[in-house]
Amino acid sequence: MDIKELVKEAIRQAVDQAVNDGVFTLSQLPEIILEVPPQKEFGDYATNFAMQAAKAARTNPRAIANALVERLQATWLDKAVIAGPGFINFYLKPDWLYEKLGAILAQGDQYGNTKVGQGKRIQIEFVSANPTGPLHVGHGRGAAVGSALANLLKAAGYQVEREYYINDAGNQIDNLAASVNARYLELVGQSIEFPADGYHGQDIIDTAQRLIAKGGRTYLDMPENERLALFKELALKEKMAALKEDLVAFNVEFDVWFSERTLHQSGAIAETCEQLKANGNMFEKDGALWLRSTACGDDKDRVVIRDNGIPTYLAADIAYHRDKLRRGFDTLINIWGADHHGYICRVKAAIAAMGYPADSLEVLILQMVSLYRDGELVKMSKRTGQSVTLSELIEEVGRDAARFFFIMRSIDSQLDFDLDLAKSHSNENPVYYIQYAHARICSIFRQTREAGINYRGYAEANLSLLVEQGEVDLIKKMGEYPDEVSSAACERAPHRIARYVHELAGLFHTFYNQCRIIGVDSELQLARLALAEAVQNTLFHALSILGVEAPEKM
Repeated sequence: MDIKELVKEAIRQAVDQAVNDGVFTLSQLPEIILEVPPQKEFGDYATNFAMQAAKAARTNPRAIANALVERLQATWLDKAVIAGPGFINFYLKPDWLYEKLGAILAQGDQYGNTKVGQGKRIQIEFVSANPTGPLHVGHGRGAAVGSALANLLKAAGYQVEREYYINDAGNQIDNLAASVNARYLELVGQSIEFPADGYHGQDIIDTAQRLIAKGGRTYLDMPENERLALFKELALKEKMAALKEDLVAFNVEFDVWFSERTLHQSGAIAETCEQLKANGNMFEKDGALWLRSTACGDDKDRVVIRDNGIPTYLAADIAYHRDKLRRGFDTLINIWGADHHGYICRVKAAIAAMGYPADSLEVLILQMVSLYRDGELVKMSKRTGQSVTLSELIEEVGRDAARFFFIMRSIDSQLDFDLDLAKSHSNENPVYYIQYAHARICSIFRQTREAGINYRGYAEANLSLLVEQGEVDLIKKMGEYPDEVSSAACERAPHRIARYVHELAGLFHTFYNQCRIIGVDSELQLARLALAEAVQNTLFHALSILGVEAPEKM
């Protein structure tokens, strides 16, 4: 059992004993929360349990704390001290540290994996940008966070499926075809008014130029409706290929690419409407079909099929989420941009109207990204004059820096992305700082081999020799890692892993500067090499969750 669980179990047993002794009554045990105190002098763990239980027990919190401390029995406990209004600070014997380090080393590169997810099936849908142009930096944040969250949930014991919803039906795709057609006609010398809702990016001109290179002026001989239909398919195929290429370059992969068109072609939208009409959650008014979403928490009912028979965007979204839920996922997670915040309630209402729990859908909202160079806000791409693309960002700062900077802040806060910091090779750059810690450990093991030192692994190491403060701090920090993975997964917060691994790297750099590893007493040398191995595995695991490389050389 993990030391944190051992502490909690000791508290539970002390509570049971105190209740049996008649010190206080407690019909229901409050959640036992353990925190690592911010200052070392307050012990290894602390709990506010006595204050949490005081109201239900109708007893002064310090009296509860005293009763528990008197009844705590544990071989691993050095002492328990009551502080303030009823905090209990636990000071553990050093032995637990070495047992913990041994357990960390025994798990190797699997250390950090937990079972909090209990094998539950989660689907994450993210990015899902319209395939009408290149991905920009806002999409990049969603891509980095979504893929890191998927990795995190897998590490926490969930079954995870990653999905991209291709918006390949509707007006935006018609506008794509019309835009390419207009640029094609311009390039072959025809006079045409550019569509009011057209796309003005350089990529549209590039597509038109490739069409000319392929077919020249032959497309002029086609009826316009046929030319538009052809250009739609060719442009869509090209945009999807470029989009997938950008995502692969950003270390983002998907298990499923779901086409919106299939919902229209298969009759899934009509079938969904029939289901909603049959259960009384869809009605006809003014020639249109409406979702009775007010019955499920929305502020007003929503049109699903217009009076001209054309489905709204909501119609496809309802059918899509019905399809997802019928695939048997326990939870759906959608990562949307801030401009979709108002859409959450109506989709949840639709899910409830179809007979599923509304909370089977979780929507994570990404706030905006602002790029800064030389302290100035960067609004436009130097190359195209349009929004800065993801590929341009990767080209400038590198994949790893881009991913880490996107992930390191909570998604509900706006991200100010410092391009100069992301490119710098200094300790101020967090991703460089972390990767350097991993590379430094790899260098240590190369030096041991070059020096003829035979390190055969931790099994022969006397870990109890690790008594320096820097060594103890590292072991304690690594001991927190599985709990950090579980908590970050439950909170859908991959930024917690970014923060954790940055702190761990800092502790390692401090240890490295204070404690010599190679060339000390052979027994101590072996113990410190084992400690370095454990840190290396933990860094590698955390960086893998973030989708960031753990380099062996820098």
